[in-house]
Amino acid sequence: MNDATGAVIYTPPDGQPLLWDKLSNWERYIHEEEEIDPLIRLAVMNYQFEAIHPFIDGNGRTGRVLNLLNLVDNGLLDVPVLYLSRYIIGNKRTYHDRPLAVTTDSAWEDWILYMLEAIRETADWSTARIRSIRDLLDQTAERIRRDLPKIYSRELAEVIFVNPYCRIGDLVAAGIAKRQASSVSVNRSDFRTKSSSRFHMKV
Repeated sequence: MNDATGAVIYTPPDGQPLLWDKLSNWERYIHEEEEIDPLIRLAVMNYQFEAIHPFIDGNGRTGRVLNLLNLVDNGLLDVPVLYLSRYIIGNKRTYHDRPLAVTTDSAWEDWILYMLEAIRETADWSTARIRSIRDLLDQTAERIRRDLPKIYSRELAEVIFVNPYCRIGDLVAAGIAKRQASSVSVNRSDFRTKSSSRFHMKV
């Protein structure tokens, strides 16, 4: 539907038999067209899923989750950390216009290039965020080592990043210390006041 005019610009397939047939074709393409580059295949797969539009709501979000799982399945990601929604939301008009152009004019090249750019830019952005988190982890570990040498360990800093609201049980589960020693570390008032407020440890 056109947001400005309210006019219907695309009607997805209707009826369970037709939906099942389209989804079966979509699944076969994912698993059988292995000679096609996986990123090209992902763009085609995403278009197909959006065109089928099998659900009343949430098709876009579901499609983007499937994109990530597909990248993992093809060995291009170890974990699904590529936040493609950021790029797509920032370029939402294009995200709607180019699939429609595929439907009406078979304009595959523009759609595939859009998706490739989404992956490239999101990968660059994600890499920068990961490096920033690693730098902050190093700084936090160094601050604990400098200000609280008696309880310092690199593992402690890592647990704080995994569990910003850190409990005694989190330290015990990580094997950093037994419960009594963990309790001492967590409850030390100087740790609470000297460590970053972003990584406040509390029982």
